[in-house]
Amino acid sequence: MASLEVRRSPPRSRRELEVRSPRRDRYSVLLPTYNERENLPLIVWLLVKSFSESGINYEIIIIDDGSPDGTRDVAEQLQEIYGSDRILLKPREKKLGLGTAYIHGMKHATGNYIIIMDADLSHHPKFIPEFIRKQKEGNFDIVSGTRYKGSGGVYGWDLKRKIISRGANFLTQILLRPGASDLTGSFRLYRKEVLEKLIEKCVSKGYVFQMEMIVRARQLNYTIGEVPISFVDRVYGESKLGGNEIVSFLKGLLTLFATT
Repeated sequence: MASLEVRRSPPRSRRELEVRSPRRDRYSVLLPTYNERENLPLIVWLLVKSFSESGINYEIIIIDDGSPDGTRDVAEQLQEIYGSDRILLKPREKKLGLGTAYIHGMKHATGNYIIIMDADLSHHPKFIPEFIRKQKEGNFDIVSGTRYKGSGGVYGWDLKRKIISRGANFLTQILLRPGASDLTGSFRLYRKEVLEKLIEKCVSKGYVFQMEMIVRARQLNYTIGEVPISFVDRVYGESKLGGNEIVSFLKGLLTLFATT
């Protein structure tokens, strides 16, 4: 009886397997900071915990704008704790605006998805896996956290702040008809190439920037999914929303109304 010869293929290299396999999604979190010394260790710990428990491939990019309270020193310590492959510190010398902070951060991002959020603990990382599930279900270009839909809500604000926020959102809905329930929020997931394109188109600064991003997304026919979130007022530090920001918001809103 003839012997049966079994030929085994040589083992493929790790490189070959990576090329043949679909690319694993990687999520880059952009965290612009200014005077967030107390909040930064907590938000980073929560992010690492959420990503690790969910098995999500991630990196956290901290863009500190010359905080005088020592936020950068804290970020350097966090980098030592969690590793430079997970925590990237990309500081700037002074405050240069939110849009430019995202541009600066994206230059160093290796993920194919970008998550933007506040570093003051108002956005809880526990919602990120829900953002990712929503994006996969609908193949959305953008997933935005909403305080004004479903189980979403705001906690810790006084009546004045709630009225300002609700009023701002109401005005944007009436004037711009954006097709999204929360234009002024800043907790979102983007395809990286979509965020790059939107930032190229946006001209606003400050709080109007987030609003313009959604308006421009509608113009460019990008798809937007929404996930209800709980927004909690900051525990440490002071809110950066003041009279000047409110005036700038109203000017920006009228400019968008006139140009879109």
